[in-house]
Amino acid sequence: MKQRVKNSIGIWGFGPAVTRFMTEGYHPEAAGEDVVTRAARAAEGLDDLIDGFELHYPGEINEANLPALQRALGNKDVYGVAGGLHADPRFALGGFTNPDPALRAQAVAIIKAAIDLAAGIGAKLLLWPGGEGYNYPFQVDYVTVWEQMIAAVQEIVEHANARRVPVLLEHKNSEPAMKILMRDIGMTMFIISSVKERGTDVANVKINMDWMHLIMNGEPLAEYAALLSHRGLLGHNHANAGWGVFDDDNMVGTSYFMQTLALAVELQDAGYGSKGERIGYDLYPYTEDPVAAARRSILQWEFIDQLAAKIDRTALIETRARKDAVACYEVVFAALGLDKKTIQEIERSHRA
Repeated sequence: MKQRVKNSIGIWGFGPAVTRFMTEGYHPEAAGEDVVTRAARAAEGLDDLIDGFELHYPGEINEANLPALQRALGNKDVYGVAGGLHADPRFALGGFTNPDPALRAQAVAIIKAAIDLAAGIGAKLLLWPGGEGYNYPFQVDYVTVWEQMIAAVQEIVEHANARRVPVLLEHKNSEPAMKILMRDIGMTMFIISSVKERGTDVANVKINMDWMHLIMNGEPLAEYAALLSHRGLLGHNHANAGWGVFDDDNMVGTSYFMQTLALAVELQDAGYGSKGERIGYDLYPYTEDPVAAARRSILQWEFIDQLAAKIDRTALIETRARKDAVACYEVVFAALGLDKKTIQEIERSHRA
């Protein structure tokens, strides 16, 4: 069995699962639960399968509750501290791109505080600026908000560099802002290159590939994982699945199975995990038991990862060199069980 890549999971998937149609949440039993109790429940339920957790600052993790959280997590670490500006009503019009310069400064200060907390516990900063964008044509001056966005990220990266905290940028095209500025992999790379052009060291800045965020955009999981790895930019993955039109955050492997298998191949061939990278799980089980859904996701991903390890790489490389799609799938499906014997049985059944 191949060496597994360590993992982490977002605590946000274990709450009441509120939506605008179900304002009390699909899991109202979790509504009155404090985050320390929630963390203890999740850590206990996933004790044999999970290595660490990811939490938003300051709503889920902060200086006051950190000691209690660490006790609740036991031998599980806090792998990622995520920015939580999108959950703060002060930043309804954006944090880094807010029209009020005082609020822009406050937003950057909050993320700097998150970096300081992460530095103290050896965690990474996950920066998903989901509230930075606009909802209507004509609502913003595009150049202005982009310059504000890049300047804020630059200031954050410089603070993170001083504290030796890795920064993981995560894109999404829509929600909560209807048009998020950092909406695809290309614009994420544009931000990194823009910060570098301004003279800031970006060696510590990587990209977090949230699979549903790519799927929503029609962005290919395997291709982008390969390219980002090749350029030294792939720092993290958020594993999930869905139908492709909304950020479903469903259990891993329940849809886009073949694309997920192809992604596993690229991650293996790139040596993903050898430098401490993890597979993070970003799940939002509306109607399922969150611990059970998380367990299935972990098991299903690691099964897919094992299937990927069975694919004959020598044969795959040779068929790829010819762009022979038929032969490529002979190689892939052989690893899934469609071997010569099975093919002969199928053909025999048609002659019977």
